[in-house]
Amino acid sequence: MKVKMLSRNPDNYVRETKFDLQRVPRNYDPALHPFEVPREYVRALNATKLERVFAKPFLASLDGHRDGVNCLAKHPKNLATVLSGACDGEVRIWNLTQRKCIRTIQAHEGFVRGICTRFCGTSFFTVGDDKTVKQWKMDGPGYGEEEEPLHTILGKTVYTGIDHHWKEAVFATCGQQVDIWDEQRTNPICSMTWGFDSISSVKFNPIEVIFFYVFLVIS
Repeated sequence: MKVKMLSRNPDNYVRETKFDLQRVPRNYDPALHPFEVPREYVRALNATKLERVFAKPFLASLDGHRDGVNCLAKHPKNLATVLSGACDGEVRIWNLTQRKCIRTIQAHEGFVRGICTRFCGTSFFTVGDDKTVKQWKMDGPGYGEEEEPLHTILGKTVYTGIDHHWKEAVFATCGQQVDIWDEQRTNPICSMTWGFDSISSVKFNPIEVIFFYVFLVIS
């Protein structure tokens, strides 16, 4: 007759103090864990990806907006200047060299749907949920002056995007239709529609400047 005796070492499962984690016994037999190798491979791969995400070339973050950022635009002449529009109607102008906000504008009521700069860099345009197109000076107001737009155009529908021509005083907006505007007029010089599809973005071609691109949202 054979007698088998099991023995357990208390050091393997008893906590030294009540603040220690409970020790869980594990069986490392590969037959009991057939998916251990692919699981550990996926974990290692995810760790490598996360390490790359949080590593350089990330340099800095620009903090200041109270709501989510909805659109961005860069200055055509100054690489250190970037404009951002937020969901609360706020537009901020940033200096990337100093990594700080140099100007804040309450441009619209509701979302800032689009923002673009004039080709010469002296002004910029914004569109928002309040159905307006506004042109602003790139430089801030002088001493004693209030922050007011240079021009304001009230539209019939909500605009979802805007872009300026690369060489001429013409810009395009989109929404339920695409409108081409002259800066000196309050009515579009041309309007185009594509059925019942809404248009999310419009961009002028920087090479063939007589053409522009539209991006449709199929509803």
